[in-house]
Amino acid sequence: MKKLMEFGKKAMFYIRVLSGYEERRIRSYRLELQKRITEAEQRKAEIRKIPEQLILSEVRQMVQEMQAVNKQLEDTEVAINEYFKPVDKQAEMIVEMKLQEEDKTMKQMMQAMKAQAILDQQEVGKYADSNIAEKKQETQDEISKDQAGIR
Repeated sequence: MKKLMEFGKKAMFYIRVLSGYEERRIRSYRLELQKRITEAEQRKAEIRKIPEQLILSEVRQMVQEMQAVNKQLEDTEVAINEYFKPVDKQAEMIVEMKLQEEDKTMKQMMQAMKAQAILDQQEVGKYADSNIAEKKQETQDEISKDQAGIR
């Protein structure tokens, strides 16, 4: 009986081969395998893209957070500037007053230095005049001595 079953199987196989059924079945199996392979490759490519997409989404999120922090910093800076505007105006007025006082003091010092320089020049002039007068007196004395000695 076993032999009869094997013979029957072989006969059926030959019939299918001759009729083209087996060839169609093999083609369909091959096409199905090829379809599975392409689907697997597509899934594999998608899986490879997932980390890239995750990284890109995280980078986008970080950039948005940084922009939000920058905006908060700018808003805080504007608020601080607005808060300290009156203080800055008062400080500016105080600085201007001090600069004006220093300017007045410098002008007074310059006038005092000019007056001192004028006095020094006058003293030098008097000293020079007295030196000239002394030298004239000495030269006249020498001339008179010389004339007295010649006579």
